[in-house]
Amino acid sequence: MPRDSRQQARERLSALAPAPAGDTTAARRLERDASLIGQMLAATGEQGDDGQAPGGAPADVGAALVLFEGMREQLDRLETQVVIEARRRGMDWRQIARHQGLNSSQAASQRYQRLMTRLEEIRQGIR
Repeated sequence: MPRDSRQQARERLSALAPAPAGDTTAARRLERDASLIGQMLAATGEQGDDGQAPGGAPADVGAALVLFEGMREQLDRLETQVVIEARRRGMDWRQIARHQGLNSSQAASQRYQRLMTRLEEIRQGIR
């Protein structure tokens, strides 16, 4: 998907009502974890007086790595919810594929099926 399309999508969604304080939805948890990783990476770019990167301790980097599997699961969950909503609102797989930057309706449908399978495996403890 072209960069300007992403910016247009951000602007459109930003116009929606802001989330209430204390929002603990999957999207907000994902946003928080991504922000924490960004803060850790920003901290690794700054060097202290001793020449060491303050946020670059192996434990800090390890803590950031731990967050990724949960973030992937949250993204998968959010994507499936949006696809379900798109289908509920009458969008066909061709339209969904176009918005996802995929080349065909079959690719969009297969992606959705893979996400659903992965989430079910996580739920059952297989993954």
